[in-house]
Amino acid sequence: MTKHVLFTTVVFLAAIAPTNHVVSADPPSPAKPALATRDDAAMRRWRANRFGLFIHWGLYAVAGGQWQGKEIAGAAEWIQTYANIPAAEYAKLAQQFNPTKYDPQAWARMIRKMGVRYVTITTKHCEGFCLWDSKFTDFNIAATPYGRDLLGPLVKAMTAEGVDVHFYYSIIDWHHPDYRAAILSPDDRRAFDRYFEFMKNQLRELLMRYPEVGTLWFDGQWDASYCENPEYAERLEAFLRKVKPGIIINNRIGAGLSGNVDYDAAGRPFGDYNAGYERILPHAGSVPLYDWEAGMTLPENQWGYRKVWTGHFKTAAELAPMLAQCASQGGNFMINFGPKPDGTFREEERAVARDMGRWMKLNGAAIYGTRGSTFGQPRWGFITEKAAAAGGRTIYLTIFTKPASNSIKLAVPRPRVRACYRLDNPRETCEVQEDGPHRVAIAIPAQLDPLATVIALEVKP
Repeated sequence: MTKHVLFTTVVFLAAIAPTNHVVSADPPSPAKPALATRDDAAMRRWRANRFGLFIHWGLYAVAGGQWQGKEIAGAAEWIQTYANIPAAEYAKLAQQFNPTKYDPQAWARMIRKMGVRYVTITTKHCEGFCLWDSKFTDFNIAATPYGRDLLGPLVKAMTAEGVDVHFYYSIIDWHHPDYRAAILSPDDRRAFDRYFEFMKNQLRELLMRYPEVGTLWFDGQWDASYCENPEYAERLEAFLRKVKPGIIINNRIGAGLSGNVDYDAAGRPFGDYNAGYERILPHAGSVPLYDWEAGMTLPENQWGYRKVWTGHFKTAAELAPMLAQCASQGGNFMINFGPKPDGTFREEERAVARDMGRWMKLNGAAIYGTRGSTFGQPRWGFITEKAAAAGGRTIYLTIFTKPASNSIKLAVPRPRVRACYRLDNPRETCEVQEDGPHRVAIAIPAQLDPLATVIALEVKP
C-alpha cells in the first residue's frame, strides 16, 4: 500500500473524554453518504459489512524489513525502493518464498471469529510478484518452492465462512520491463501501452478465475505516468465495468483530468468510494460526502511483514474506537495484518483478532449495517443507528469513556423510548428518565466492558 507521503496515526482520544455533553438531534447525518452515486445491492452490502481486514503479503515478507543484515527504514513492503535493490536481485527472493504453514481454512476461521465481514488481499503489490499462477508473467507463485496458487484456496475458504473477498492490485509494477513511472518519449508511450495491456489481461484473468470477487482495490496512482495521462484510468475503469458489470472499484485507479490524486477537479472520488484514508480517519463528527474506507496498521507504518517491530503498536483497545468512529461517520474500517513468509500471523495480530472478535461477537450489531446517527458527536464515544424490525430505529451508544455523571443525555422524548438495554446482555436494562420535555437521561451500567460498553436504545417512530 502506502504512498510516498507518510501519515501519522490519527489521535482522537481527547474527543471521547468524560463529559455531561448533551447531544442534539439537529445536525443532519444521512443514512448513506449524502452524494453516494451507487445504491445497488452490491454497494449496499459493501456498506453494511463495515469491518474489514487488509492483508499485505508478498516477497517483501521474506526480507522482513532487512537487507544484507541491516534494518531498512521505511515501510517493509517498500524495501525494494528504500534499500535501492535492483529488480533482478530482488526477484531472487521468490526462491525463498515457501509458505508451508499457510492454511487458508485456519485464516478464514480466525478472520470470521474476529468479526470481519470482508478481506482485501494483495494479489500483486508494487514489487510485481503475483500470488496466483498468472499466464501473463513468470514472476508469480508458480516460480517459487511453494509452486501453487494462494488466492483460490483463500477465496474458497473465506466464502465458506461468509467473508467477502476483495482483491488489491497495484497499477505500479517495479518488475515489469514496460512499466514507466513517467512517460517522457514515444518509446516510453509504446512501452507503457504494452504494460497497460498486460495489466488489463491480468485483471481480466483475476475476475474470470475468481468470480466470487466483486471489489478491486487499486494502488499506485501517484506516478506521473498516471497523473499526467488520466485517460489510462478512464480506459481501465471502462474496461473493468465491461468485463464484470456491477464491480466495485476504489478511487485509487488513477488521476483525473487536472492531475489530481484521489479526487477529480470537482472534489469527487474516482471509482465508487474513497480509499484515501490511509492511517488517518476523517475529523471526528464530520460525515464525508461519499462512500469511504479507512485502512489502519498495527505498527506505525508497516503494511507488510517486518521481523522486528519497534515503538508503539496498536491493540484492540485503540482499534475498537476507530472502528466505531468509522461506522458513526458512515464509513468502513480495515485493520491490516502482514503474514510471515511461512504463512502464519504474528502473536500481536492474533491477539488483536481474538480481542476484536470477543467484542464484535457481543456488540457487532452496533457496527454492521448501521449508519451515522443524527445525534452528532459526543465526547464519551460514538453513536450509530439502524431501522428496527418493529418499526422506528435502534440507537447504539458505544461508550469508551464513562461520563462523570454516570448518565447520557439524549434528545429523545421519553414516551418514544420502547426499550433500553446493554447490547452484550439484553436482559440487563438501563434506567431511562425524562430530563426535560424532549430529552432523556440514560443511566450507565456500573460495570463496563474493558473495550467499550454499548447501550441499545429502541425508539418508536
